[in-house]
Amino acid sequence: MAPTVPLPALALVVLVALVAPGLGVAPGCDRPAHLWCRSPEIAVACQVESRCPNLPQPAATPVELSLYYESLCPACREFLVLKLFPTWLLLPSKMLNITLVPYGNAQERNVSGKWDFQCQHGPEECLGNMIEACLMHEAKNFSTYFPVIFCMESGGSVTKNLEAVWYPVPLSTLCPLSWQCLQIYAPELDRDRIAACVHGDTGMALMHQNAQLTEALDPPHQFVPWIVINGKHTDELQAQAEASLLGLVCRLYQGEKPEVCGGSKAPKTPVGCRR
Repeated sequence: MAPTVPLPALALVVLVALVAPGLGVAPGCDRPAHLWCRSPEIAVACQVESRCPNLPQPAATPVELSLYYESLCPACREFLVLKLFPTWLLLPSKMLNITLVPYGNAQERNVSGKWDFQCQHGPEECLGNMIEACLMHEAKNFSTYFPVIFCMESGGSVTKNLEAVWYPVPLSTLCPLSWQCLQIYAPELDRDRIAACVHGDTGMALMHQNAQLTEALDPPHQFVPWIVINGKHTDELQAQAEASLLGLVCRLYQGEKPEVCGGSKAPKTPVGCRR
């Protein structure tokens, strides 16, 4: 009577035959078969990824969104307040990376070695752009400065929502609405440093940098808000982002999706502040 082969050993033999028939093991695999599914690296070396369903999957890359905007543009404010900020709140941080570039349809020129800016909606918009750029520079952490910018953009006056940053009077003499954005969302930020940035060379350098980023867009921006997704701008992506940003990010993200990811509305024609 022929000796019987134990079932575990037989299973290993079958697995080896499936992986590298005629060779016994896959080239580059120096581990015994019972360890092949122990880690992603071993599974790749032994060419058995498809036979290891419980392996941890590599983390998916987040969707990259860059928003080119100007602080007083009504369409920019609508997108940031009603679309971008709620989407950011709803989604896990691993799904969406946001870059804000406040400049828009502004123009810059070098006057006696210093940058001078002309903004579509006047000097107040230039000030709003500068404040938001300095806020980002000083706060550095997106989750710190984005709620403040949301607060500024959602108020009746973008700049007056942060009057306490540059008005040299005690906070107690100001209406609470004028400083509540920093007071509520980022009380830890140094207002003096933000004010120094706004009135100094750092703010000018930041706005020049934003001007260069905006002018380097390919294709060139025709209006704002101008939305770039994963380094790309198309009319279709713009329309989808404005119609249902949440739905667009959920569709593009390749990792495991949260429950909030559901259906999306039909795209609509983009609107904005044209040049």
